[in-house]
Amino acid sequence: MTALQEVAPREREGVRREAIYFAVRNGKLMTGLGIVLALLLLGLIGPLFVDAAPNEYGTRPMSPPSAEHWLGTTTFGQDIFAQFVHGLRSTFAVGVIGGGIAAVIGMIIGFVAGYLGGIVDEVLNMLTNIILVIPTLAVLLIINAYLGIRSVAVQGLFIGLTQWPWAARAIRAQTFSLRTREFVDLARMSGSGTWRVITREIAPNMSSYLFMTFILLFGGSVLIASSLDFIGLGPTEGVSLGLMLQNANQWSALQLGLWWWFVPPGAAITAIVGALYVANVGLDEVFNPKLRET
Repeated sequence: MTALQEVAPREREGVRREAIYFAVRNGKLMTGLGIVLALLLLGLIGPLFVDAAPNEYGTRPMSPPSAEHWLGTTTFGQDIFAQFVHGLRSTFAVGVIGGGIAAVIGMIIGFVAGYLGGIVDEVLNMLTNIILVIPTLAVLLIINAYLGIRSVAVQGLFIGLTQWPWAARAIRAQTFSLRTREFVDLARMSGSGTWRVITREIAPNMSSYLFMTFILLFGGSVLIASSLDFIGLGPTEGVSLGLMLQNANQWSALQLGLWWWFVPPGAAITAIVGALYVANVGLDEVFNPKLRET
């Protein structure tokens, strides 16, 4: 029995090496990750190269891009590049928080429901269906409208608490198909408990699927947060890409011809979400042998 248990780790290592081999050769995956990592790096180190605070008023309002102001200024003289790099940081933060919370909740509920089945599955499935049919955006609108203090962390928390149901259902379905496999039965017969079987046997065999799920949740969190920011229900302090668009719209940047105010944040949001979905398609090709390009 010990010899049989050693087969699974060796097989997983072989699959892992094969996935890495095809991953570095997949154009979609490399392009998508490259765009996301470039914007993430800009958000992390960009604020170190700007002297002005993102919301600090300046003396040269409505200035086009120049050597002094790389992305121009707003109608109040605020440096748009400073807002942009700080906004990137906030956007990635809400994506990580919202996507991470939703992924953790979805995994816990999906694994437990799919592995245990029976009454536990029925109860958790009923809870998932209830949350699934609730209009998420409407709930977030009400919560944000009546919340006295709004921040990136709070916004990410509420997004994560409402975005997990579809992930839980997908993981539950995958767990159903894995719980009857031989290596799971073997772990069960060796005396492993429920959580050990889930974390040591089922989850590692779904690692690629879980990573792809997190990417989709991350992109969804960025879109939801940007939508809330654009309608004026974003963080009350700081700056984000969605808030930049909201301010540009509020102060008639389009009518005034200040394209440098709304194009960078809009393009960045599109690039982040689009690159994540392109990378997700590339991952699907890497982990699905039928879709690999030879």
